[in-house]
Amino acid sequence: MPQRQVLLIEDEPHIAEAIRFILSRAGWGVSVLADGAQAMAQIVAQAPDAVILDLMLPGRSGLEILAAMRTDPALVALPVLMLSARGQGRDRDAAERAGATAFLAKPFANSDVLAHLEAITGGGAGAHWEPA
Repeated sequence: MPQRQVLLIEDEPHIAEAIRFILSRAGWGVSVLADGAQAMAQIVAQAPDAVILDLMLPGRSGLEILAAMRTDPALVALPVLMLSARGQGRDRDAAERAGATAFLAKPFANSDVLAHLEAITGGGAGAHWEPA
């Protein structure tokens, strides 16, 4: 069965490496991108099973990227786990309004990232999330 793929868009190297490590150990193929400006091109080129997207990125914000994804018919149903160092309610609400599938505030346990990712992608190898 093909390996599930996730695109991690996170500009903090230590966080990106920690997430990449735990997801790789769980059997995910992980690509990492540190700049929001290239995000849409990479999402289209890689066609991942899910995207983990930081809210604050250089080049283009996570909310702008998510809004662009949700207006693209090919990406509208792609599961997105939004990460934010600012866990205030307004950030969570903005992510929800923009179309995030799930939201996780930093700091978080690495196992929480895996649990959220498994939940939004159906939890099994080859499972694909479908919109409600």
